[in-house]
Amino acid sequence: MTVNRDTFMVRDFNYDLQMAGRQPVQWLESERAAYDLVPTHCCFCGVQCGMNIRVSEGRVVGVEPRDFPHNRGALCPKGVVAYQQADHPERLLYPLLRRGGKEGRLERASWDDALDYVAERWQRLQAEHGKDSIAVYSGSSMTNEKCYLAGKFGRVALGTRHVDYNGRLCMSAAAGAYTKAFGIDRSPLPLPDYALADCILAIGTNLGECFPVAMQWVWQARDRGATFIVVDPRETPAARTADLWLPVRPGTDAALLNCMLRQVIHDGLVDEAYVRDRTTGWEAVKAAVEAYTPERVEPITGVPAERLVTAARLYGRAATSLILHARGIEHSTHGVNNCLAAINLALARGQPGRPGGGVTMLTGQGNGQGGREMGQKANQLPGYRGISNPEDRRHVAAVWGIDEAELPGEGAAAPEIIGLMARGEVRSCLVLCSNLMVSLPDNGFVRRALSGLEPLVVIDFFMSETAELADAVLPGTVWLEDEGTTTNLEGRVIKINKA
Repeated sequence: MTVNRDTFMVRDFNYDLQMAGRQPVQWLESERAAYDLVPTHCCFCGVQCGMNIRVSEGRVVGVEPRDFPHNRGALCPKGVVAYQQADHPERLLYPLLRRGGKEGRLERASWDDALDYVAERWQRLQAEHGKDSIAVYSGSSMTNEKCYLAGKFGRVALGTRHVDYNGRLCMSAAAGAYTKAFGIDRSPLPLPDYALADCILAIGTNLGECFPVAMQWVWQARDRGATFIVVDPRETPAARTADLWLPVRPGTDAALLNCMLRQVIHDGLVDEAYVRDRTTGWEAVKAAVEAYTPERVEPITGVPAERLVTAARLYGRAATSLILHARGIEHSTHGVNNCLAAINLALARGQPGRPGGGVTMLTGQGNGQGGREMGQKANQLPGYRGISNPEDRRHVAAVWGIDEAELPGEGAAAPEIIGLMARGEVRSCLVLCSNLMVSLPDNGFVRRALSGLEPLVVIDFFMSETAELADAVLPGTVWLEDEGTTTNLEGRVIKINKA
């Protein structure tokens, strides 16, 4: 027998806005608690699990799980050790400047010297080559407030149009597909809703290893009798435990999804009323998938025809079905079409909008959702406003206190910025919260592009492979030292408290 803890806890506060520190009724000085608990969230993936940071005498000393709605007290191995970033012996704690040119060494410098160095060179570059000679290459594993400032700094302080972020490498395909299909780049349902599904189709995601805490909701669905289908070229742990595993050939996911949709149509499993009343373009989609017969798709995907039919029927006959997808289908030259194929399948069954049903992206990067809403994308201003939309431009310019004409236009996307560096059109770049030497393809080309910058400025809290090439390295804060908000993969805005 166990007790219900909620019976003994007074919950007159919001889960996420708990105050740091001790309760009003404290231990006597001689018996006081050894540490304070600061409620916050893990930074290491899009789930953003709730946790309590242990703080003793001003130092972070440990972590405890927190009973938050989407992780319910669970933490994965990354979350358990995340607090160790704060006092890690390899933390960058002071600025570094490369003395004696590109062949020189990075040496410790004062903040005044480092900032003067960067400002003087940027002013000279823009005077000689124009404002767009400098780029800002940002990231998403920061608070919403930092992401907002990254975009504003680039466009207002530097006046450059070349502002983008590393989410361009992962979530942009899903963002484009959801914007096209639903009119908004957002996940349509919360994590606990996964448990309400009768069939879950996981495609392009190694759910069990990359999102172990989110996996608990899949297990709850399976405990209720839900069917679990995994589409993955590899036999992952999730694939081994699935009711049906489809070992698809890499790059052929759209063909597989189109085949499933065709089978749903031929089996009479389309929610005709939903499609008629809530969608547009159905006849064109229906005609497009007709050619994707199981027999034709088998040699394309490597999945036997009978498995394709079985998957379609398991999915199509479920009262509530859910498609979960991630980078496996999005990191592709046709990533948008892959995501749209998943969305089309869900819409044909009338699932989006039902509790536990529909289709949803699994954002990988910490604050990957919020990071792309704050105005640090090449074509976007804060709040999904378009940088080429006159009304949006006037609104943001008024908020920022500048003339609309001073606001730069659309710039290059993140991968394109590297090409501009190589051609000498971008002569300096501020890189923050991103490691281009690891995340971008063609490592040799990226190295040559970065090495040609004068200067390359990197803000990081560790000496990354990109920081090793920099002319100026400025130490940044880790998540435990920040106060602000992030937005997790559900679209839930959560509070980050400084430890």
